[in-house]
Amino acid sequence: MSLTWSVAEWTFAFRALRSRNYRLFFTGQTVSLVGTWMTRIATSWLVYRLTGSATLLGVSSFAGQVPAFFLAPIAGVWVDRWDRRRTLVITQVLSMLQSFALAWLALSGVITISEIIWLALAQGMINAFDMPARQAFLIQMVENRDDLGNAIALNSSMVNAARLVGPALAGGIVAGVGEGYCFLIDGISYIAVILSLQSMIVAPLQTRNKRREVWRELQEGWQYVANSVPIRSILILLGVVSLVGMPYTVLTPIIAARVLHGGPHTLGFLMASSGVGALFGAATLAMRKSVVGLGRRISVATALFGVALIGFASSRTFWLSMIVLPFAGFGMMQQMAASNTILQTITDNEKRGRVMSYYSMAFMGMAPFGSLTAGYLASQIGVAQTLTIGGAICIAASLWFAQRLPRIRDLVRPIYVHLGILPQLVIGINEASSLQSPPET
Repeated sequence: MSLTWSVAEWTFAFRALRSRNYRLFFTGQTVSLVGTWMTRIATSWLVYRLTGSATLLGVSSFAGQVPAFFLAPIAGVWVDRWDRRRTLVITQVLSMLQSFALAWLALSGVITISEIIWLALAQGMINAFDMPARQAFLIQMVENRDDLGNAIALNSSMVNAARLVGPALAGGIVAGVGEGYCFLIDGISYIAVILSLQSMIVAPLQTRNKRREVWRELQEGWQYVANSVPIRSILILLGVVSLVGMPYTVLTPIIAARVLHGGPHTLGFLMASSGVGALFGAATLAMRKSVVGLGRRISVATALFGVALIGFASSRTFWLSMIVLPFAGFGMMQQMAASNTILQTITDNEKRGRVMSYYSMAFMGMAPFGSLTAGYLASQIGVAQTLTIGGAICIAASLWFAQRLPRIRDLVRPIYVHLGILPQLVIGINEASSLQSPPET
């Protein structure tokens, strides 16, 4: 990607912002996410400062993410039933109250590890509904479906731009006045996204004429995912990477303190460094004109992520870690955002909430088990060895996905033809029409 873009190239990279509703969301969410990243860094440092325990770092992360594993499938059913904007307003208000509770306890000087874990669990329950609703609502905010992939990439860019600013701010604030002010700023930042959601003019989404029992709709969503080789393969890979790769963020405070002999500033710079790579990865996806070719990108990005984790585990100096971590962020973001784009493209709209709930389950729901395992392994065999094992498994998983790519392409191609992404001459019209939904294996 050239560092000197023309005006036309910049316009193309931000084309999803032509949609008023998405523009509102992008603005409000950018502000809110800075606060979210501040809270993540402050919470990690607070847990480690109070306990000095790698295991409890894993436990606190586990508590904040495990509800997504158990609640996401059920949340997906309700997201397909409820008004998605209203759902997001509710989840954002609840998240704001959770941050204010953290701020009050921390600023009062009475916060304990048990209170952090319970509040993390509450936030995890909120996120179990927020994430599938957010992903499913995306298609309603973007007026032109061709801009959907760009909107997903811009979402990733937004997250990682905040990831650059938030940790850097958090490091300075924690070092200067303590963790509580990070939580307070986060609570205030939610007002921006709540106002943006309330300012939208959203056309009502066509809902299913007949609603069945929650259990039947849950079963229908599971069968839809399980019977699709493309969806199933993407989610399995995402789940594996979240399980063994993503916990590196939980272990980074230990590396900052014990290996690099730093403090909250060091932690903030390390997380921001990873965010630089992730932001660049999202930006390159934003410049793509089509979803075609993203399957190979997923495989290569996963392998790069694994190699970077091994490099980070081997580093014993601050500057080498700062050089390696952008590659980890780049690979992680490319894999996650490309997976999201393909899933959003090939999924039927009436099942979108349920499919994205399984995406949440794979991305967020598997991570807590990885955090808990990584925290335990780090206390037993060391942080470097734990990260090296995770990186090696990511590389192996990328090779597994690469072997499945030919079959995935054969099944996805008719869907792309039906949607007009590929020219009709690639495959017959009858076969394309019969594969509007992901084909069964």
